[in-house]
Amino acid sequence: MTMYTVPAGNISGMVFSLVVAIGGPIGLCIFIRRKYKADMLPFFLGCGTFFVFALVLEQLLHLVVLFHLGTVSDQLMGNIWLYAVYGGLAAGLFEETGRFLTMKFLMKKSLNQENALMYGAGHGGLEATLLMGLTSINNLVRAVMINSGALVSALPEGADVEQALTTLSPLWTVPAWQFYLGGVERIMAMAIHIALSLLVYQAVRYRKRGYLFFLAILFHFLINMVVVLIADYCSVAMAEVSTLIGTILIWSVVWLSLRNNA
Repeated sequence: MTMYTVPAGNISGMVFSLVVAIGGPIGLCIFIRRKYKADMLPFFLGCGTFFVFALVLEQLLHLVVLFHLGTVSDQLMGNIWLYAVYGGLAAGLFEETGRFLTMKFLMKKSLNQENALMYGAGHGGLEATLLMGLTSINNLVRAVMINSGALVSALPEGADVEQALTTLSPLWTVPAWQFYLGGVERIMAMAIHIALSLLVYQAVRYRKRGYLFFLAILFHFLINMVVVLIADYCSVAMAEVSTLIGTILIWSVVWLSLRNNA
């Protein structure tokens, strides 16, 4: 039986992504609280809004559209362009609508720029923790078990050890930098969520700038769609470069809009 070892560089990348995914939101919450005297409640409202609108309502839509609509489902799953457009549009509509409703009704008496920042940290923070944090923990546990030999010992008697290890081969075959890239991507994603929160905050606070809500939906849609398409046609690195460009663009618009409202 071939023995495999997960390189130290890969494990370091997993640890980095885990720290970003879990420590990042906590650090942001503490920083915004101390620096801007923001309330704590918007952070948890952001977490709750992401959970309800992205992980419950949006996933229910995906369950129906992608698996129970026959020909429509087949077309979406079989065409990367249609899938990217649908996925990006769904994410933009659900998450930005949730952001808008929470700020308009649940943050009505405390809606200001500082609390919008805190909301964004919660919204993007829970996404980072659930998507990257849990994945990193899972990868780390498996890597430690592989390197210590505990994984082989834990397999049931008669199990195909080689087959079991082959399914986990990305842990040692994927370059270390890709594990770090996951953490970097989460940093950009949290920055985007904070920027979008500032756009929606202005749309709610200054009704004459309500178009910023639709701009937030458009940005969210474009980021998700482009990342899916580039990852399919190019490389993971190129997808992250496109995310960086998108982050800079969105923050530029946020800066200009905030300056006009100053």
